Amino acid sequence: MTIKVGDTLPAAQFKLVHDGIQDAGTDDVFKDRTVVLFAVPGAFTPTCSAKHLPGYVGHYEAFKARGVDVACLAVNDAFVMEAWGRQQNVPAGLMLIADGNADFTRALGLELDATGYGMGLRAKRFALLARNGEVVSLHVEAPGEFKVSSAEAMLAALGD
Repeated sequence: MTIKVGDTLPAAQFKLVHDGIQDAGTDDVFKDRTVVLFAVPGAFTPTCSAKHLPGYVGHYEAFKARGVDVACLAVNDAFVMEAWGRQQNVPAGLMLIADGNADFTRALGLELDATGYGMGLRAKRFALLARNGEVVSLHVEAPGEFKVSSAEAMLAALGD
């Protein structure tokens, strides 16, 4: 079942790339915070590297000014996420979530079967806003699209 507005984010464990690589869970990222979580199908993939993550890197301070933390999720291992973060000049406060086994992605109901592209199970491209672990807004892209989950779209959704 796909998560929806009003739901609480499911409890899950993953690797957090934030001041090194550490074990973390849902509460570590979302409890007592307002967070924009955006997901990409894969680190180092074309749209993810050219548009999606760079948009959030470029607008990171605008989110922080609104009191919103930012986290990027991908079904990749933590070492790939760490290398991608370095290559993309991700600021220290922007969290990278390595959901290597897709446990969190599956719990959200937002998995993508990319086996036809040789990529296995991945996350759909999406962005959500959560306050203290509750989903306030959810924007899932149609296959092949990049519109509603961009940093600009999420800033617009936040309003002034």
